[in-house]
Amino acid sequence: MKKKVLAVLLAGTMVFSMAACGGGSKGEDSAEGGSDGGTTQMSIVLRGGVYADVIKECLPAFEEEHNVTIDVQELSEDDLHTSIALNATSGDGAYDLCMVDGSWMAEFTESGVLANLSELGYELDDDIIEATTSICYVDDSVYLAPYYGNVTVLMLNKANVEEAGYSADTIQSMDDIIKICQQAQANGKLGFLYRGDSQNNLVVDFMPILLSYGGWVVDENNQPTVNTPEFTEAMNAYMELVKTGEAQVKDDLVASIDSGAATMGIGWPGWYTPTEDSAADYIALSGKATADAEANNANVYGIWCLGIPSNSPNSELAAELLTYLMDPEVQRGTVESGGVPCRYSSLQDEEVLATYPQYEVVCQALESGVYRPVISQWTQFYTTLGTEMDNIINGAKTVEQGLADAQTELEELMAE
Repeated sequence: MKKKVLAVLLAGTMVFSMAACGGGSKGEDSAEGGSDGGTTQMSIVLRGGVYADVIKECLPAFEEEHNVTIDVQELSEDDLHTSIALNATSGDGAYDLCMVDGSWMAEFTESGVLANLSELGYELDDDIIEATTSICYVDDSVYLAPYYGNVTVLMLNKANVEEAGYSADTIQSMDDIIKICQQAQANGKLGFLYRGDSQNNLVVDFMPILLSYGGWVVDENNQPTVNTPEFTEAMNAYMELVKTGEAQVKDDLVASIDSGAATMGIGWPGWYTPTEDSAADYIALSGKATADAEANNANVYGIWCLGIPSNSPNSELAAELLTYLMDPEVQRGTVESGGVPCRYSSLQDEEVLATYPQYEVVCQALESGVYRPVISQWTQFYTTLGTEMDNIINGAKTVEQGLADAQTELEELMAE
């Protein structure tokens, strides 16, 4: 039986050489190795945790078939972003393949970080859930491939929810979520847990709630929409949830909900893999503020995509590796280890669902997901917004003052 999979953040411990052992130049190495028949050295940089683990288990077969050795560097989210950005400034480059968060796409496009995959012969196929591909294109050319289908879900303790008079399939709105957490608190348990350990986590985990109230962080012109009635209503609801619980880091949040010490929190499939007999489960948010409200798309993507740096020393071989890792059968094989392909053939497979029924929820969430704003200023944007949200949560500012200040600061940022 599949065990719970926790996405452990692993620090990169080694920096690997990218030189081809056979002396081949960029783009000239064949699938059989270097130009003199020797083994080709490749290097890839990935998001640490289960996201990297499921790729590493696939590499030996490719290495054997193509006579290559692939070194893997695993980094935290922030370090990965920095490492890829710095790599783009080096002439020959350090990486052949990289894992990219969708929210970095605008920044990386402006900086010429990523290679045009279409020019390297790679195209996305129809089995990939279409909504997950929306940030993968620039002028009709593919630059990224959606690999790991991370998307926000509502993680819950089944027993605590039942004690509050609900079940997973009767949670219909944000009103229900607030009532469940308030009842859990009255029953002596923690209600809602949230990640307050970084501005990024604070903002991203709040986004599904914001969407449920019809709000968003920017408009169609990428101008801030923080000081709005919808955002204010969502923030007030979030404060009601926060009152029932506390801030915890990811691993503690998962353990608390699994043990029943806490009841609910926004989570991601890469954190936890429920089975029929596990204490915790997760569902896709309905996108409704109240039972009779209109449903909004309320599942936020944290999809980890694969791309090839524009200065990859082995770009053609890297394209073959990308094609191999994105193969439907190869991706389906990673499910046993916690893989979450953005593919119908994996998430709707009867054998997969018989063992892991939660992938039906994941598929629904991926079909109606929303990417974070694809703007080059996103890192500065969430830092500013997260700081003001933290001020509100800690009582340093009222909801109204905090959101007004955030709006002013963000308008200045986007005007630069």
